[in-house]
Order: sequence, then C-alpha cells, then structure tokens
Amino acid sequence: MKLKRFDDMNCSLAQTLDVIGERWTLLILRDAFFGARRFSEFQRSLGVARNILSKRLNRLVDEGILERSPAADGGHAEYRLTEKGLALQPVLLAMTHWGDRYRPHPRGKRLEFVERSSGNPIRTMAVLNQAGEPLKPKEVKAVAGPALDKDWREQLFQ
Repeated sequence: MKLKRFDDMNCSLAQTLDVIGERWTLLILRDAFFGARRFSEFQRSLGVARNILSKRLNRLVDEGILERSPAADGGHAEYRLTEKGLALQPVLLAMTHWGDRYRPHPRGKRLEFVERSSGNPIRTMAVLNQAGEPLKPKEVKAVAGPALDKDWREQLFQ
C-alpha cells in the first residue's frame, strides 16, 4: 500500500511523520538504538522483507538520520545513527512509555530504561515547563508561529 506523503503540508508533525511515521521505520530506529548496525541484523530482528528494509534504510540515510559507512572488518556496510537520528530518542522513549501504560504486558514492563552511569531508571517521558516541572495536557496550548499559513491560522485559532 502506497502511503500518502505530507511534503506539502505545513505542519511539523506531518513533516516528521513523512520521514519516520511508517511502523517499520520506527522499529528500525528502535533496533539502531539497541545497537543493530548491519542490514542482516535489522532483517533478523524484524523479519521484514528485504526490499522493504532496504527502502526504509535508504530513506533514513537520505534524510540524514542514519549514515552508511564501510564496516571496519571489510564486510557489508554499517548503519549508524547521526546526531539527527539520536535526537529521536525522546520520541521513541515516549512511545514506549505510552505502550507500557496503555498496552502493558501482564508480567510488567518489557524493558526498563536506565541511566548508563548510575543504573538508575529514567523518569517516564513528560512535557516539562521551563522550570522543569511536569505539565498536564490541558496546561499546554499551541499558538501560531511565524511560519504558520494564513489558512491554518484561521482554521486552528478562530
């Protein structure tokens, strides 16, 4: 099934979904954060068709989220998260925390995320104010920014 592109939609969320909104892409990113580097590692972990995996990896490379480089041992290329890719960590953590809460496993959390240096669990991802205090959804609102189209301004902020 061909997915609708959001290239022409002036919305940051739509632009993000255009790049990482496909579910195999999110799982590829998950595996990259867990240390997968080679095509075969992604394919073995995900069980996705090779042609789909190839397209998704190429798109992530084209978008600057992954970089492809020759393997140190002379084998097949390796894929590594770039700074742009690493910036997606809070997104994936927030989605995982949502899944822990709303799609839990009967035996508890599937994964526990901890700080490397201390081993202490990280906090559940949350929206924070400038002072670092958590905000509830109804305490946050959107206001029009300078790049918002007139049509969207009128539609969203009547």
